[in-house]
Amino acid sequence: GSGKSTLISKTLFPLLARALDIDYQVTQACDRVLGVDNIKNVLMIDQSSIGKSIRSSPITYLKTFDSIRNIMATIPEAKIRGYTPGTFSLNVDGGRCPACRGTGFEEIDMMFMDNIVIPCDVCDGKKYRPEILEIVCRGKNIFEILSMTVAEAMTFFVAHPYIRKPLSVLKEVGLDYLQLGQPARTLSGGESQRLKIAKELSQVQQKSTLYILDEPTKGLHF
Repeated sequence: GSGKSTLISKTLFPLLARALDIDYQVTQACDRVLGVDNIKNVLMIDQSSIGKSIRSSPITYLKTFDSIRNIMATIPEAKIRGYTPGTFSLNVDGGRCPACRGTGFEEIDMMFMDNIVIPCDVCDGKKYRPEILEIVCRGKNIFEILSMTVAEAMTFFVAHPYIRKPLSVLKEVGLDYLQLGQPARTLSGGESQRLKIAKELSQVQQKSTLYILDEPTKGLHF
């Protein structure tokens, strides 16, 4: 009740966003803001859920899943079958389970109670068609790769720096226990916030950016 949110979220952030032509929001009254010339971008990192799709996960949020799908499409058996990186996507028809549409679960509306979420009885929660799971990279199919923790995947993809580097940043912010394909809806607010920080830290081209965290972020190295 001391006015911290009003000062930062409703005054400083919208003023800077407006000055940098990033966003135009209603702002609280303020005479002036100094130091805008020292930054090129401002970003509010909150604890809201990542991704807009129910298929969003840490690996899709970091945009590393594209590289993994490319690797799976280069497997000789995948080439023989005519599979492409899109075949291993969960957002379009092709390789994903047609029943659950790549979510791995079914949600039952219980009317006046909380909905019940159960594993898809067609793919048994594995999200893909059976023939897609026959494509194996070093002993693991695409579902088993998505079931790896970040720590396990760092070892598995040690020869692929463009995959390992973003994962190493997740480890640095204390998220190496997450599964690559863990649904975004299961992440806590603190985990979502740290994931957003990790994404920013992995993008080395970000220069002179002011980051504003709306809540204290636990789990980070001091």
